[in-house]
Amino acid sequence: MPTAEPPARPIGRGAKVRTAVHAATVAELLDKGYAALTVENVAQRAGVHKTTVYRRWVDRDRLLVDALAEHMSADIPVPDTGAIETDLRALAHSIVQTFSSPTGQAILAAMFTGAAHLPEIAEARRQVFDDRLARAEPAVTRAIDRGELARDTDAAEVLKTLVAPIYLRLLLTAEPVDETTADNAVQVTMAAARAGLLRTASADVPASE
Repeated sequence: MPTAEPPARPIGRGAKVRTAVHAATVAELLDKGYAALTVENVAQRAGVHKTTVYRRWVDRDRLLVDALAEHMSADIPVPDTGAIETDLRALAHSIVQTFSSPTGQAILAAMFTGAAHLPEIAEARRQVFDDRLARAEPAVTRAIDRGELARDTDAAEVLKTLVAPIYLRLLLTAEPVDETTADNAVQVTMAAARAGLLRTASADVPASE
């Protein structure tokens, strides 16, 4: 009598389930948009029970924030080329490539259109972009340590200056973004940083007599 095949093992509850649920969340967002995104559909696509999802994420929007932050960290890696200008160029090019893709467009649509007026989505945007800034800041601090930028350079302001012209076109003017957009953003950012215009707030306060 032939031996029966063992039943397929469910996905575990550790890193594998997190990866599977994140991927399913982004896929559901791409296929159906924010309004139709549900924990049940995400769980089904990921191959887990919905209670498994709820144990880790208390609601849909926290799941979405976590998935988007993780997706963006993987899709927009922080470069370490050994020079700040080439680091910023690689980062700017990655942002342009990511948000020019169908998945990137779906992410922007979820965060800035449709349900964008909801407080939880505004909070999601803030958390996702705060996460991106925190992950990318080491590229600037390494440049400061190498002496490429002044010690009082504000890393967050450098990165905000870099991404501002890209997001302006993506979100407000609907102009196309490409490698030239990225390269121009790098040149503006480097000029501002070298001119001492992107300093920490404390550096702008004159010392007391």
